[in-house]
Amino acid sequence: MIKSITKVLTVLALILSFSATKAQNLEYPFCPKHTVADTFFNKYIVTENYRWLENVRSDSAVKWIEAENKLSRKFLSKASAKYNCKSLLDKFSYVRSKKAVKKGKYFYRKVIRNSMASASLYIGEKYNEVDQILIDPNYNNKGDKVSITSYHPSKDSKLLAYTINRNGTDWREIKVVSLPSGKKLSDHIKGVKFSSTEWKGDGFYYKKYPNKGEFYSSIGEEIYYHKLGDPQDKDKLIFKRKDPSVHFGFMTSSNERFFFLYEETKTHCNYFFIDFNSDQPYLRPLLMKQKNFIHILDSQNGKIIAKITKGSNGGSIVEIDPYNPYQWREIVPAIKNGVLLRCIPKADRLITIFQRNQTPLLKIFKYSGEQLYSLELPQSSSVNGFYGEKGEEDITFTLQELTKPAITFHFNTRTFERKYGDPVNVTFAFKNYETKSINYTVNDSIKVPLTLVYKKGLKLDGNNPCMLCAYGGFGRIFKPKFDPGIVYFIEKGGVFAYANVRGGGDLGKKWTLAGRRLNKQNAIDDFNAAAEFLIKEKYTSSEKLAAKGSSHGGLLVAAAAIQRPDLYKAVVPVVGVMDMLRFENFTVGNFHTDEFGSVQNSLDFVNLKSYSPLHNIKEDVNYPSMLVMTSENDDRVPPFHSYKFVARLQNRKAQTNPILLRVEQDAGHNGAMNKNGHLRKKADMYGFILKILNQ
Repeated sequence: MIKSITKVLTVLALILSFSATKAQNLEYPFCPKHTVADTFFNKYIVTENYRWLENVRSDSAVKWIEAENKLSRKFLSKASAKYNCKSLLDKFSYVRSKKAVKKGKYFYRKVIRNSMASASLYIGEKYNEVDQILIDPNYNNKGDKVSITSYHPSKDSKLLAYTINRNGTDWREIKVVSLPSGKKLSDHIKGVKFSSTEWKGDGFYYKKYPNKGEFYSSIGEEIYYHKLGDPQDKDKLIFKRKDPSVHFGFMTSSNERFFFLYEETKTHCNYFFIDFNSDQPYLRPLLMKQKNFIHILDSQNGKIIAKITKGSNGGSIVEIDPYNPYQWREIVPAIKNGVLLRCIPKADRLITIFQRNQTPLLKIFKYSGEQLYSLELPQSSSVNGFYGEKGEEDITFTLQELTKPAITFHFNTRTFERKYGDPVNVTFAFKNYETKSINYTVNDSIKVPLTLVYKKGLKLDGNNPCMLCAYGGFGRIFKPKFDPGIVYFIEKGGVFAYANVRGGGDLGKKWTLAGRRLNKQNAIDDFNAAAEFLIKEKYTSSEKLAAKGSSHGGLLVAAAAIQRPDLYKAVVPVVGVMDMLRFENFTVGNFHTDEFGSVQNSLDFVNLKSYSPLHNIKEDVNYPSMLVMTSENDDRVPPFHSYKFVARLQNRKAQTNPILLRVEQDAGHNGAMNKNGHLRKKADMYGFILKILNQ
């Protein structure tokens, strides 16, 4: 690729000065244009004017971002106040329950002491007595906002390794405390990213990246073993490759007999293992050049238990002999028209969660393959839990829906007796809401699942505010979680809709591939078809329809609105990927060329350019009102994707609908670091949507 740079604006005005561009009495901050031209394959010339915003810490970029935030705060605070967003969201988010997770010997739960604090971790020996504080991340942080992102007890539950992040970034630190006292050990591991913490003996394995600067491409990962008490520079290197683009994953079995490692190249996956019971424990090949991903779950009686998709659309469970690895024994077969969500190996049985027709199915099998139990759970719900020690019979799981918070059940894996846990108190009448899972049709043949939630007695007259959401990438399966924002929107007369478009994993591997790479346009078409369906069936109208998506979903809704601006009144892309021609140059973009393709491939390039939101904005189109939301420290989808998109939209004479940029400070891909920040973010979003839809 050949680059040439031409400055078309040489006068550097103050960024805080305002341009003549106006939209509904909004005056946008002045944003100078510096044209950059890239030539691809000696044929395609692509220009953009706002690449300078990729230097997010430059004085000019900082001033422009501050001015954009000032403008959006003024607009959003008025809208939020008008619709009483924050106080009602706070009310509906109040849920009193005692949800605890069993890991090893102890129960754990996270507790938020106040709306400005990060959650602390508590510990207890009984489910109803998790009241001893173990880790509080809110002190001695040198001004950083710190949160606990994961925690892992050792096999004997005498120690706990936990990871923290600072100010929302994907970089992690690992620390260790004694159990149950919470006494801090000296161990402090830095430079960790996208890593589990896998115990073995008196130490643990972790994954480290070189830190070469903000938003630098995440390449060159290495796997280390840390022995407790040693400084980090003494840690043992376990695995690396000369090719820095190769990605790794690893785990230890629950009995610590095995260490498993896989490497993912651009064409296949290789699997390795160490058997610590062998005379010479060393890293040896297990399965090489596999085209289908193998998810190793644990070991049982010296054999490997794994989830696979080879030979099935929805996934199955097999047993693999590590010393005869190409002969697999199927334990749990795939189910017709369903997908396998999870499998939790226990001492003498497997707990599995399937999903079919948006309905979770709990099934329990012996290792011989005999099915012992089956339970169909409510449609459009999600189930989680089943943790605890491997031989434990009495365990807990939770069940939740979009408008119902997690309810705990106590469950015996032998008798299958199921009892409710403590009651859950809420501040709204969830019985007044109706949830419906249906299908709509795309191209006369493709049936796409759609989940709808609204107040009972809804009139289908086309006048209802509606928020359409989706994710649509990476094979991700929609697992409904309680969201007080949806409760708020429904209480305001709204309809919530979630489309399981192609590219997600809701209908299995084929559904995922149908929306991946060169098929990405299918996901966008499915989303726009959902909008057309909602309008046709009079759930809403184009004047009452909002679109919202996060991360890959942010890309999806932005691309959908750019292609079909006639369908939407308001659009909210959150931490979305907007520049598809440069995404792979930064942070985790190189991980995702399998999902999107690469500009190094001519077919991929043409396809990426065809739907890239930034590159398909037309000069003469007044696009729907947009609130583009991002975070300043997002090192998964760098915020300049949103900055460049907003600058391009705002600086066109045809744009009279408002385009706002909201940048969360001291935060990363998942947004604000405390409850107050999350409430404020949701209040701004719903205030914006209701103001625009009610105009």
